[in-house]
Amino acid sequence: MTHTEIEISAELVRDLLRDQHPDLADRPVRLGARGWDNQLWRLGDDLAVRLPWATQDADELLRKEHTWLPVLAPRLPLPIPVPQRLGEPSALFPHPWTVTTWVPGEPADRAPVARGAEAATALAAFLTALHRPAPEEVDTDGRGRGGPLAGSSEWVAQQLASATELGLIPDPDAVRAVWDDAAAAPGWAGPALWLHGDLHPANVLTADGTICGVIDFGDLFAGDPAVDLAAAWTLLPDDTADRFHAAYRPAPDAATLRRARGWAVIRALVGLHVGDAGVHGRPGGKATWGPPAHAALRRLIATAHR
Repeated sequence: MTHTEIEISAELVRDLLRDQHPDLADRPVRLGARGWDNQLWRLGDDLAVRLPWATQDADELLRKEHTWLPVLAPRLPLPIPVPQRLGEPSALFPHPWTVTTWVPGEPADRAPVARGAEAATALAAFLTALHRPAPEEVDTDGRGRGGPLAGSSEWVAQQLASATELGLIPDPDAVRAVWDDAAAAPGWAGPALWLHGDLHPANVLTADGTICGVIDFGDLFAGDPAVDLAAAWTLLPDDTADRFHAAYRPAPDAATLRRARGWAVIRALVGLHVGDAGVHGRPGGKATWGPPAHAALRRLIATAHR
C-alpha cells in the first residue's frame, strides 16, 4: 500500500464538494471506512464520497466503477454502490473521486452470515444476474485473477508455507491436495463473464443474518465464473455450499466447481495472512479477516473428504 501524502479529512471532502459539486456540499460528512484502495466518507444518509488513497491502481479502478456500475446495477437483485457524480483531479486532490449511493449493512467479516439458506439463495441470485457475457472492451486480467489457476501455484506454495510456519494451518497437506486438484481442472471454455472479482467477506454486507448488499467493485473484470463462485466456501456457513450451487444458474459443472475451490484457497490464504497481521499489529492487517479464512479452509478440506 502506498498511501497518498495528502491527509483525507472531512474538511477536505467538503472543500472538494464545494469546488466541483456545490449542491452536495452542505450535507453532513463523516468517515465511513478505510479500504485497501479507497477511503469512503458518508455524505448524509444516502450517499458516500469515495477517494483513492492507497495502491497505484486506485485511480483506474475508481474510474472503471464509475463507467460500469450504473450499467450493471439495474439488473442486480442486491444493492450495490452506484456512482452518481465524478470528481476530477484538482489542486485540492490529485486523483479522481466519486459520489456514490450508500449501501447500508455490516461487512460480513464483522457480522458473519447466520441465516445460511437465505444467504445462499440471495448470493446465487446475485451472481446469476451478474454473470453475463461482458463487452469486449472490459478487462480480462483482473489484477492477476484472470489467468489459469496453475499460474498461481508458486504463489500458493509460498503462502501455504508461510502460513504453516506461522502456525495458522494445522494440515497443510490437506490444503495442498485441494489446491492441486483445482489447478489440474480443465479451464473455462465459455465466454468472458462479468465478475465482481473480489468477493471476500469484507466486500459483502449483511443485516439480520443474511446478505443485504455487495460493495467494492474495483476489481470488476470479465472471465471465469469460478473466481466468484469461490464465495460458497469463503462467505457462507457450513453445509450451505450445495444449496448455493443448486440455486445458481446455469448449474456449474464439475470442473468449474474444482476451479472455484482453488480460488477459495487463494482467498483464504490471503485472509489468514491479513488476519494474522491484524492480530499482531502489523501494517495492513485486519484481525477480522482471520476467522472467515480459517472457516473457509476447514470447509474446503471437509468437503474434499466426502
